[in-house]
Amino acid sequence: MPNHKGLFVSFEGGEASGKTTQIKILKNWLIKEKIPHILTREPGGTKFSEYLRKLILSSKIKIDTNMEVLLLMAARLDHIDKIIKPALDKNKIVICDRFVDSTAIYQGHYNNFGIKKVFDLHKLFLNN
Repeated sequence: MPNHKGLFVSFEGGEASGKTTQIKILKNWLIKEKIPHILTREPGGTKFSEYLRKLILSSKIKIDTNMEVLLLMAARLDHIDKIIKPALDKNKIVICDRFVDSTAIYQGHYNNFGIKKVFDLHKLFLNN
């Protein structure tokens, strides 16, 4: 098997834009080429992050945009530490269904948190 370096790829886009279809096409190609990879998603990817995903997406729990962004960042930190970094350290390709760009658009723009604030928080937490 050829030597591959780890690579992180996120698929971004609105609902029903074809992300899942493109991820499946890429996954099938990586399998065919015997290239080590993992598929994951945000929010989610770990047990804790999936729990936070349910809270964020629940219609039963009312959370404001600030809390939503902080919950997303907590989920992302757990996801990065437990799934993404270890896979990259093993030279795998990490394919993620959404990442920080989606947070910037949905919470930053549409929910008026601020796109720059989303990226600033992301950088702050990633530099620890």
